[in-house]
Amino acid sequence: MSDRNVSSLSSQAVRTRSILRNTYLWMTGGLALTGVVALGVASNPTIVQALVSNMILFFALIVGELILVIYLSRRIMTLSPGAAVLGFAVYAALNGVTLSLIFLAYTGTVIARVFFITAGTFAGVSLYAATTRRDLSGIGQYLIMGLWGIIIASLVNFFLRSESLYWIISYGGVAVFIGLTAYDTQIIKRWSDQYSDSLAETDYMRLSILGALKLYLDFINLFLLFLRIFGRRR
Repeated sequence: MSDRNVSSLSSQAVRTRSILRNTYLWMTGGLALTGVVALGVASNPTIVQALVSNMILFFALIVGELILVIYLSRRIMTLSPGAAVLGFAVYAALNGVTLSLIFLAYTGTVIARVFFITAGTFAGVSLYAATTRRDLSGIGQYLIMGLWGIIIASLVNFFLRSESLYWIISYGGVAVFIGLTAYDTQIIKRWSDQYSDSLAETDYMRLSILGALKLYLDFINLFLLFLRIFGRRR
């Protein structure tokens, strides 16, 4: 094959790249990894017992997740593509370990039903955000304020144990993360439109993983909030 043909094929591959499509693929892979790890841990009584009986270990995992997701969110564009993928995979796996405990509180049927509710909601909102001509960038600051409000209210209710506040947080959280799903999708769509054809492969991969992390977090939080609303505990 001549150099001209190789160059033509390379240019065609660049033109068909899509950050948005690649983001969805990586997000789906992250969710699948989380699900596999959660099922594997939940089916191992020894590990489950260790998590339940040792709260220091459990909270260490939560803190580790928090540190890792903050690090990835801030530094992913400076990491090598391999390190970005590895960091995202480690975070998804850690999340699977901590989420495995939901199998103690809810039946598999309830978890599956809520997962499909979440998937349908996420897909609808994300499709709207990717196709609408309305600019959603103006709602970002309000969504961030709403997210901080949910976090603070959740910490307060940890001590108050108010059922009314519990439901306000749950429904308010759903509204915030539906908004964040739309907002993040449109940001990634903008990246895709502007940069898919021009970025070097390394930056293309980094932006795809960053987008996947954003949408992964939106999906997981929506799932947990819907589980609080629609799920019936054992």
